[in-house]
Amino acid sequence: MKLSLTELQKDYRHEPLKFDDTLELAEALKERYPDEVLDVTPVHIKGMASVDQNGDALLYAHITATLTVPSTRSLAPVELPTNFDINEFYVATQAALNRYEKTDVVLVVEDDTIDVDKAVADNLLLQIPMQVLTKAERADQPLPEGKGWSVSLEGSDESSDSKSVDPRLAKLANFFDQSSEKGDS
Repeated sequence: MKLSLTELQKDYRHEPLKFDDTLELAEALKERYPDEVLDVTPVHIKGMASVDQNGDALLYAHITATLTVPSTRSLAPVELPTNFDINEFYVATQAALNRYEKTDVVLVVEDDTIDVDKAVADNLLLQIPMQVLTKAERADQPLPEGKGWSVSLEGSDESSDSKSVDPRLAKLANFFDQSSEKGDS
């Protein structure tokens, strides 16, 4: 789905363009991000595009889809339902960026075209968490291991040697305790 900024400014200045559509983004996402996305269901997008008094366009949309992504532990496929909103502003010139806060998502329109498919695809990728686990992995199944190697979780007691101190730094282990005692006297 593509929108023309000029058409939005001309035809939808007083009333927003409303849409309720289904986008087929699976092939595009799998091609752009083959390691992160294994599959995507058809993406349902419902929202509107409006134009403010400056001629800037606002795209608001509610998006639902199910991504299939690899587990970060075993690479097994995991279905990840998504349900989120996006708010993006589209401006005609670089100078128009100054009208917005740093926290706003503002994009400069090139060739008068707002590529809604790309915006939705990019936002879908942002919905993938850093750690994705299958149901079995979440149920705390034993971590994989082999001859001479094992997988450990960051921050777990087994992988954390927070009790051991590098011998070269052993003298500094109580440094702050000693300096506070000297300051008290």
